[in-house]
Amino acid sequence: MAVTAQDARRGRTRGRRAAGAVLAALLLAPACSAPENTAGPVTAQEVGAALDRRAAALLEHDTEAYLAALDPRATAFRAAQRTELGNLADVPLESWAYRVESVRGKGADRVTAEVELRYRIKGYDKAPMSSSRTVELVRRGDAGSWYISADRAAGDGPGQLWQQGDVEVVRGTHSLVLGVGRPARELRRIAATADRAVPAVTGAWPEPWAERVVVLVPETVDDMAGLLGSPVASYRGMAAVTTGKVGGSGRAPADRVVVNPQAYGTLGDFGQRVVLTHETTHVATRSHTSAATPVWLSEGFADRAAYLGESRTAQELASELTEAVRSGDLPADLPTDEDFGFGEDADQLSRAYESGWLACELIARDWGDEELIAFYKAVGSRSGRDGAVEHAMQSVLGTTPPEFTARWREYLRDRLG
Repeated sequence: MAVTAQDARRGRTRGRRAAGAVLAALLLAPACSAPENTAGPVTAQEVGAALDRRAAALLEHDTEAYLAALDPRATAFRAAQRTELGNLADVPLESWAYRVESVRGKGADRVTAEVELRYRIKGYDKAPMSSSRTVELVRRGDAGSWYISADRAAGDGPGQLWQQGDVEVVRGTHSLVLGVGRPARELRRIAATADRAVPAVTGAWPEPWAERVVVLVPETVDDMAGLLGSPVASYRGMAAVTTGKVGGSGRAPADRVVVNPQAYGTLGDFGQRVVLTHETTHVATRSHTSAATPVWLSEGFADRAAYLGESRTAQELASELTEAVRSGDLPADLPTDEDFGFGEDADQLSRAYESGWLACELIARDWGDEELIAFYKAVGSRSGRDGAVEHAMQSVLGTTPPEFTARWREYLRDRLG
């Protein structure tokens, strides 16, 4: 059951200390009359109730009640949890909830639960962020009360920003920047750039979207990789990425733009604008992006949104592809998804992004901006890749992939040659 900040405050008449005492009493109340070693197995409902009490205390920032939910013998875990609660103090949480997915026993008095943490940031998240967690609980005392003794990311899943340090919050007009270990002036600059990105994206993507963005700024690229649950080598040269699963159902989960402070910091104003506008475009288009959407289309559209309003020429923006075209190495086909992999060939990766951008530019030039958006949505409305692009090209653009590819190659000659 979800616990909202309003729920957590409801009925409070004696202040935060009184609420903590009530929650602590609930945790210590007898679960049944049997002694510790003869109590029955824990149920998912009991685990959920323990986690709900913890969630209510977290939303109240009630340290006493929060710690009362934890195993009194797990000293190191309690200390770490106290720190995490403090790290979250400034984050404007609207809700925080756990959904128990499975419970397995380790004897009569120890269980491990696989749960999904779902939380929302007030004023920014229309849908919750989710995180798969593995939670361990123990039964203590004659009353048979259950306490949380461990809480970690499930498997090799990503960590959370507040586990990396105290979260500093900067509120922009259209953005919320959450940073750890970075100077406040840097976070303010990122917020200002994100504020500029949001209306630019709305201009390129007039479909309804939240028109606000949450940006996470960890201290290092290693911390960035930890938030994304992937090897650090995958992100070392990337200035930012956008989290979130592709949707296609209109109910995509909340996105986060995660900044690599080292790579982002090497960019000038133009580069930083392009990066955050590109990533914000992914946030805006997420609910219309599905497994059917080829990477050239999603990345090409995001680049197009980022470059609109900029004064640089196509040759400047697509320098690698320009060099290839002028040397006679005209690409035979649109880039594949594999061409966008972050391998060792940086030039090939650049040509893939540039090719996708110019494919979207071609659609906008020859068919129009509305048809480009309709094409994007038509592809994303399909659940699988097979036939999605072909069908959308025929139904929206009145062409076929071979015809479009031929026109795109001629467009590259004309614009870059």
